[in-house]
Amino acid sequence: MNPATQHDIGKLILRLALGLLVLLHGIAKLKGGMGGIVGMVESHGLPGFIGYGVLIGEVLGPLMLIVGYHARIGAVLVAVNMLFAIGLAHMGELGRFNNQGGWALELQGMFLFSAIALALFGPGRFSANQR
Repeated sequence: MNPATQHDIGKLILRLALGLLVLLHGIAKLKGGMGGIVGMVESHGLPGFIGYGVLIGEVLGPLMLIVGYHARIGAVLVAVNMLFAIGLAHMGELGRFNNQGGWALELQGMFLFSAIALALFGPGRFSANQR
């Protein structure tokens, strides 16, 4: 297998993993309702409708990644979503470690930095846009 194909397969794996894992969080919010998110956003002095942006970052963005349709934009949506999640819900954990010695925000960090990497790399040729 040539190196270009290997790179494209690697991008596909990264897109699918990030897209599916973040999408599960979005589906949970769709099923459980948006009241908690809207309340959290309002508690930080922001308008409640901004809380619905989580659906863009956890449903639309991941679907764009999975399909590879304008996946760079989808990755940016996920990254922005993760910045909001860290800023609004996890700021107190920023410098903490969990019981296993890992960073308390390792999941959020992995989502954020994987999304940034995909925004920079692009989706590869195994995508709807083939870029």
